[in-house]
Amino acid sequence: MTTPVWVLLGFAGWTLIILLLSVGVYRWSHILTGRRGIAEFRADAADGPDWYKRATRAHANCIESLPVYGAIVFAAHGAHVDDPLLDTLATVLLVARMIQSTIHISFVQTNTIVTLRFSFFFVQFICMAWMGAHIATAA
Repeated sequence: MTTPVWVLLGFAGWTLIILLLSVGVYRWSHILTGRRGIAEFRADAADGPDWYKRATRAHANCIESLPVYGAIVFAAHGAHVDDPLLDTLATVLLVARMIQSTIHISFVQTNTIVTLRFSFFFVQFICMAWMGAHIATAA
């Protein structure tokens, strides 16, 4: 497998880890201890502690970005573009995603924290845009 494909797998895994270790643990701990019924959790995550709301949103952010990155990897595979630039950009993208999600979940969202979180989002955006342009010109 190429590095971008491995990163796609890692991105999917990270998305599942966020779901399991934050949203899932919170919900199932409440369900299994009888504090809440399984049908009592709102789909929009409007209730619960702030970290839980942020975790739900961080998971949704991953879900929103994962198909875009998947399309880029699909295009690279289809165009037979596999080179060190794509490997580097893909790796940077995954690291930036993991840092962004961790910041999102772990910290109260002050202007400084949101700016930091956005910086890591922007790194991902640049990586995906660069990858797309590189694949288009190399194909």
